[in-house]
Amino acid sequence: MSERPIRVLIAKPGLDGHDRGAKVIAQALRDAGMEVIYTGLRQTPEQIVEAALQEDVQVVGLSILSGAHMHLFPAVVEGLRAQGADDILVVGGGIIPDEDIPLLKEAGIAEIFGPGTPTTEIIRFIREEVAKRTQKEEGKQ
Repeated sequence: MSERPIRVLIAKPGLDGHDRGAKVIAQALRDAGMEVIYTGLRQTPEQIVEAALQEDVQVVGLSILSGAHMHLFPAVVEGLRAQGADDILVVGGGIIPDEDIPLLKEAGIAEIFGPGTPTTEIIRFIREEVAKRTQKEEGKQ
């Protein structure tokens, strides 16, 4: 019996119009055997939450370069929680100052990946975290 591939939603919240990094990550995750849905540019937190629920993803990857991460990233986490989907892993990437990372993690972002992070590190993190969450869910049943 084969395992279901990890389903990941890659999203670009806010007015940020640069998506090369998001597309590179999406392709790397696909190459690693994950199913990846890319929302495209200029998504609201509400649109991202709705897409995550409709696509039944296990992971949401947020990419931002505009500087609005302190507002937009937590809004996605809050939206998922409000829908009872707090089991979805949320990670972020882009241009994010080091001093903001602890605050984003407190807000529910599992990890932040900055420019130059090897895609292998992102893939490893996602696989490990999804496996932990899957084991935790199976233990509840």
